[in-house]
Amino acid sequence: MQQMATQQRDVLSSKEPPSACTLVIFGANGDLTKRLLIPSLYDLAAADALSNDFSILAIDRVQATGESWARGLRETIESFAKDPTAEFSAAELNDTAWNSVVKTADYISGDFTQPELFQNLHGRLGTKNVIFYFAVPAGLFAVIAKNLGDAGLLKEDEGFYRRLIVEKPFGHDLATARQLDVDLLKQADESQIYRIDHFLGKEVVQSIMAMRFANSLFEPIWRREYIDHIEITAAETIGVEKRGKFYEPTGALRDMVPNHLFTLLCMVAMEPPINLSAKAVRDEKTKLLQAIRPLKPADYVRAQYGAGQINGQDVPAYRNEPDVSPESRTETYSAMRLYIDNWRWGGVPFYLRTGKRMKGRSTEVAIFLKRAPYNLFDRSEDMSGLANIIRLRLDPLHDIEMSFDVKKPGTGEILTLVQSVFSYDEFFGKETNVGYEALLYDCMKGDQMLFQSAEAIEAAWAAVEAINRPAETDLPVYAAGSEGPKEADALLAENGHKWLPVTAETIFSKTP
Repeated sequence: MQQMATQQRDVLSSKEPPSACTLVIFGANGDLTKRLLIPSLYDLAAADALSNDFSILAIDRVQATGESWARGLRETIESFAKDPTAEFSAAELNDTAWNSVVKTADYISGDFTQPELFQNLHGRLGTKNVIFYFAVPAGLFAVIAKNLGDAGLLKEDEGFYRRLIVEKPFGHDLATARQLDVDLLKQADESQIYRIDHFLGKEVVQSIMAMRFANSLFEPIWRREYIDHIEITAAETIGVEKRGKFYEPTGALRDMVPNHLFTLLCMVAMEPPINLSAKAVRDEKTKLLQAIRPLKPADYVRAQYGAGQINGQDVPAYRNEPDVSPESRTETYSAMRLYIDNWRWGGVPFYLRTGKRMKGRSTEVAIFLKRAPYNLFDRSEDMSGLANIIRLRLDPLHDIEMSFDVKKPGTGEILTLVQSVFSYDEFFGKETNVGYEALLYDCMKGDQMLFQSAEAIEAAWAAVEAINRPAETDLPVYAAGSEGPKEADALLAENGHKWLPVTAETIFSKTP
């Protein structure tokens, strides 16, 4: 078991370490840096997957030194690590790994909008390999890129590289996504831009391609002749917490669908690439997104959570959250039915949903296979809609579950539903992985395969263009702690389908 538990680190450390580089973090005191970016660097250091000459240059408005910034960061991360349900958890931090991340950390206090800061950077960075990480609000992306370009900080030479990592959201509609690309490409080449979506960094998401294309058990049936419909779910039990100012102009659609849910859609539905090069994989994802039939209002449901209970605790309605308008029409739940107009998927409905304050926390893909053409057997119970499902459970459980019918022991020819489960954590051992480790490593190596292309992002926004509009009337309300609005159930019922329960537990019971 110990050998399996260290397999992930062995795989990382068996690769050629990336060349020395400096990671410049704009927004060094932000939540993203504390919860995801630095823990991922720590995981890479623990796996010996960082260069010995790796260094950090932290930038933010708050006055600090490299030493005080690192000390405060460690205190914060140690408090996160004590939560076993958090994305990053550890009994204690390894001093050697921690020091290799922050030992040479430097800190600059400055205003991201002022050219003086970037002139200072020019003198500090010289001819080093540099990755500029935009851990800041999206409104600052173009400003920082322009200041970097004006200061000559994005010019590359044969001896060094300069790369940008840009966080979502990549615009808030098709027009702003295109404008962001124009602004970035004025300063940097496409090969220098790494648009990051941490869903693609999760091991279980990356393994979807391997599952589909490396196994003759699955590959021949992964098409419309055998698949009836597919559900993709990203449900959360948390509300907007203290992010009301961000969430009010954003909502569930913009926050989750053109990036996270469409990322999963691509992994599940794309055609096999000719190889695993960045261009081949990203081209197939783009083709898939371009084949989505533009969504219409009749294919879309949105709603807002009301007051209710989560884990036995009373929670307020969305309109009563801090920094949320009491008349808000921002959706906290989005569900849609879409079709992919290509040869593989013609006529197969894909159902996508995401919501806050749901009954359970669950990110998964459920593939419903078609029933046998003729039913020879009786069933022990009415579970006729549940036979032959492949569930790819991505969070918080990491497993693949397959359900199928068998004969129930006894004298009759009666079927009952059973399941087979493969658990990543049980087989490989549970490892800390927040989803950024592979992405940061690949950026240091110059591999863009797991990053979004401009064409794919524009295709995703184009698919939702007709429904990406402010609500004109009050939205349906679903109780916090529920499965979501009844209107979403009706959307599937039109085709005779039904959502799987939002739960991290199995939906099948053992037969007595």
